Amino acid sequence: MKIFLDLGWFFRREWRRYLVAITALAAVALLTMIPPRITGQLVDQIESGQLSSEHLMMQVVIIVVIALLIYVLRVLWRIYLFGSSLTLAKELRSRVYQHLSVMPATFYQRYRTGDLMARCTQDIEAVQMTAGEGVLSMVDGAMTAVVVLGMMMLTVSWKLSLVALIPWPVMGWLMYRYGNQLHEAFGKSQTRFSELNDQVQDTLSGMRLVKAMGAEALLIEGFRQRAANASEANLAVARIDAAYDPTITVAMGLSFLLSVAFGGYLILQQQLTLGQLTSFMMYLGYLLWPMFAFGWMLSIVERGSASYRRIAALLAEPLPEAMSENTLSGVADIPGKSASIEVDLNEFVYQPTATPILRALHFAVPAGTTLGIIGPVGSGKSTLLQLLLRVYESEPGAIRLNGVPVSGMPLEQLRSYFAWVGQQPFLFSATVAENIALGLPQASPEEIEQVARLAAVHDDIMRFPDGYQTLVGEKGVTLSGGQKQRLAIARALLLKAPILLLDDALSAVDVETEVAILRHLRAARLQATTIIVTHRLTAVENADLILVMEQGQIVQQGTHARLSKVPGWYRDIYEYQKLEQMVDAGR
Repeated sequence: MKIFLDLGWFFRREWRRYLVAITALAAVALLTMIPPRITGQLVDQIESGQLSSEHLMMQVVIIVVIALLIYVLRVLWRIYLFGSSLTLAKELRSRVYQHLSVMPATFYQRYRTGDLMARCTQDIEAVQMTAGEGVLSMVDGAMTAVVVLGMMMLTVSWKLSLVALIPWPVMGWLMYRYGNQLHEAFGKSQTRFSELNDQVQDTLSGMRLVKAMGAEALLIEGFRQRAANASEANLAVARIDAAYDPTITVAMGLSFLLSVAFGGYLILQQQLTLGQLTSFMMYLGYLLWPMFAFGWMLSIVERGSASYRRIAALLAEPLPEAMSENTLSGVADIPGKSASIEVDLNEFVYQPTATPILRALHFAVPAGTTLGIIGPVGSGKSTLLQLLLRVYESEPGAIRLNGVPVSGMPLEQLRSYFAWVGQQPFLFSATVAENIALGLPQASPEEIEQVARLAAVHDDIMRFPDGYQTLVGEKGVTLSGGQKQRLAIARALLLKAPILLLDDALSAVDVETEVAILRHLRAARLQATTIIVTHRLTAVENADLILVMEQGQIVQQGTHARLSKVPGWYRDIYEYQKLEQMVDAGR
């Protein structure tokens, strides 16, 4: 029952709606008690021969009116009770989505996508049921049981009532056991469902690779195993769940048997009339719902409790100190056309005990200049860009934007200065135009076309079946790697941000296209700052400053003209790539 305490914040806020629903439920419970009372009286009047047609018609009219009132009240409580539970689900989804949207990259290294999806869907639905059907089964079941027992004891016979309740203690003990078992079983079921979700998500995301590697049979077998594990966990829940109804049915059957036997004895002793026994049996029949409601509530509550614990654990994931509430949002100033960057970083590590990824980085990028960053794989180039964007947190004051430490800037303000393009850009399952205009939805078709031309992708788009209205498929599955990169560059250019970050964003295009794109960028961003991370030196030949990184450190820096003449990694790669171009040209 702790779940109801955990949801106390919601019940306190929505108390008016729940009060209306509970009042309607109480009214229904009371009105439902009248027909058995009337029926018992009619039976006694028939037995004594005192029933008149006028009195019978009047009683029928009363029962019809009561039925209509019950109908209206049931519609009312459903609207208020289930409407409140839907409100809770909407709020939890919003909270979880907002929390996920601001969590750092380290969070997503610990949680799998399928597990997060399960918490956002199945777990929230289980909590929604607790706030709706769970409250219904608890409140309505309890009120109906109290009212029915009161009518049985006060208006019929307290002796007969006690005899009828003899099987109930045993049933209550069994229900308690079922509840404990169900809680544990449902927790395992949710974990198995998350694992199954992970398998499906990974397979669908990597379907091209799966087909290319001919790994369908292997993955199908893996899916079958996870599906079998999920099915086994769900069956364990179902076995426990299935024990509720038979237990209740047997207990109620024994109650009916004891009631008929002892009730007949009381009639023979002239302590009870036939009409009273008839009313009692009808009241006892009404106790069937509270018993089923109790079992149903245990099932719902245990599911909701396990699910809410998983949701609460997600929401309890702390933000890094530097990403606390006062830096998550704010009124972003309007960036100018350019911005300067200063980096004085002693070291950066992903985990406190891990080996430093970056060390002794000290450089400045004046506003309106172009910085090139090159180096072997694993030298920390992309990590440096992630620190600029505060995807990861650096030392306080280690990175400054226009002289202001980025660690103290609201994220909304900080990221309004940057437009970032990665090596593997993400495209949404939308049209080409919608993907380009992602950061500026109000952009005109002319503006979208302009940046597409700058990114050298306009001609490709016009060859698509529907031009800019062509759907690109999930994650841009219908496009080549080069087309996706150029669309992402167009999307970044549309933002007109003071700083453009290109993280190996031209790796999938040929040299001629790369040269054309960079020429367009220089012309369109004369006063803007650009940082280019690349393995291809032609992309940084015109940079104002080039940094050569190895093992997280700057080992060389200077212009292309200087570095190409100084012995070192840069000159070796330059001569190799120059020879490679000559060979390609000879072909």
